[in-house]
Amino acid sequence: MNIFFEGPVLWSQIDANMHLRHSAYADFAAQARLSLLEQVGLTAVQFIQQQLGPILFREELFYHREISPNDKVRVSCEMTKCRSDGSRWSIRHEIFRGDGTKSATILVDGAWIDTRKRKLTGLPPELMEKFKAIPRSEDFVEEA
Repeated sequence: MNIFFEGPVLWSQIDANMHLRHSAYADFAAQARLSLLEQVGLTAVQFIQQQLGPILFREELFYHREISPNDKVRVSCEMTKCRSDGSRWSIRHEIFRGDGTKSATILVDGAWIDTRKRKLTGLPPELMEKFKAIPRSEDFVEEA
């Protein structure tokens, strides 16, 4: 199922209605993406050394079921779209609560930025090889 984050819901993530606050879903997805990158060998240290970083253009969240205090969550990640050079990409996350119920779907569109020039860029070949190891969805589309 491509789970890249598992963890508890913290009290600080609960809203006045006693369920997971809206921005916590995005935080869980971001943590899962970082874990995904690490697991395919794209580490924060490499990005700093190469003066590269991931950026998001869009983040869309669909809520399905509530997540309560003291629950646990699991977050999946899979690439749904990518340019052949890896310069732009889309990832779908699904967040499941402890009982296995899908609670949210998050779609993100992103790219890579040269942190020195503040301009979009591609990945160097050695990082691109690792990037290709990201799990792809059944409906994955490669763009030119």
